[in-house]
Amino acid sequence: MIKSLSVLLLTIFFAIGAQAQGNWGGGVDDETLHFGFTFQYIQSEYKIQKGLNWRDNLVDNSITERLKSVSSSLNPGFGIGLLANLYVTKHLDLRFTPTLIFADRVIDYEFESGNKYEQETVPSPEGFTRRAVSSTMIDFPLLLKLKSDRKGNFRAYLIGGLKYGYDIGAKKNADDADNTYFNKLLKNQQGILSYEAGLGFDLYFEFFKLSPEIKISNSINSVLRRGEDPYSTPLDKLFLRNFIFSLYFE
Repeated sequence: MIKSLSVLLLTIFFAIGAQAQGNWGGGVDDETLHFGFTFQYIQSEYKIQKGLNWRDNLVDNSITERLKSVSSSLNPGFGIGLLANLYVTKHLDLRFTPTLIFADRVIDYEFESGNKYEQETVPSPEGFTRRAVSSTMIDFPLLLKLKSDRKGNFRAYLIGGLKYGYDIGAKKNADDADNTYFNKLLKNQQGILSYEAGLGFDLYFEFFKLSPEIKISNSINSVLRRGEDPYSTPLDKLFLRNFIFSLYFE
């Protein structure tokens, strides 16, 4: 995220220096409907709501475990997408940005015994059992863009709306490779409805407009797919939260 913010600051400084060149932008603001594309850097985490008796013993034949902690940490991902922008008023646009997202989400479980149950290809931190949910999402955000007045080659805006995401890799990850109780996987719902909100800047260059943007996205409903396993059993609800840095080219 620090690298992304550095890119944003450098871009702004470059754009300010370009303002003396004229009122640029390729004429996109004069079009009722225009198109573009986007690159996104994403950090994903879970907001966890534990069950009432989440520490209770988890038993598989002769193995008995009791949980000490459950936590989620930020994990990086990226996305590429298209943009369709509809002019509504001088200060309002409607934006549709279908995006292909590649991102993993992780939860770390700490057992009182200190035992670890590794997921294949997913290394666990010392003393923890990590479960990762690998996802390839197609996101369909429909957002309102509230724009300020344009000052030279600069404009600020707020953005927000709803997004439906569909995990095209969910069926592939539906079955556990190992049916042993403590080696099972954590699973998520295939369809996820979220809300998004953020801010950004329109920077006008001679033939195009560049828009760095920062958003936060939160799922509205729990994404947890419950099963007979020690990783979903302690959880009541599981919400997905994304921090998104985007570059839009229009």
